[in-house]
Amino acid sequence: MDGKNPYEVPTEMREFAEKSVDQARKAFDGFIGAAQKAVDGAHGSAESARVNVQDMTKKAMTYAESNIAAAFDLADKLVKSRDMNEVLQHQSEFLKAQVAALQTQLKEVSATVQDVAKKTAETAAKATKLK
Repeated sequence: MDGKNPYEVPTEMREFAEKSVDQARKAFDGFIGAAQKAVDGAHGSAESARVNVQDMTKKAMTYAESNIAAAFDLADKLVKSRDMNEVLQHQSEFLKAQVAALQTQLKEVSATVQDVAKKTAETAAKATKLK
């Protein structure tokens, strides 16, 4: 023996895990579709506020969908891994990609919040000048 423990998963267990990941992914896709329809149908009393909230909600849904899809992809890769080195490689790649995605998402949210704050201040300034 070379001292290494083989990373063996019984065929039945691997098939079950793959089916479970597929079923979870399909269920999540259905949930996201329904949630996006609900967001699209949302109505607000103030048009600009409604549009801003709807845009932020859509962005949040897009981010969540992207992050969950990445997690499902990782789960799929993990159940198909042949050894621990492959498992660790997949986890490392996932972590790096998620950190990069989170940084991008935070920058986008920050820019959107600043834009909304600016528009809100402009609207408030116009409203007080009219009175």
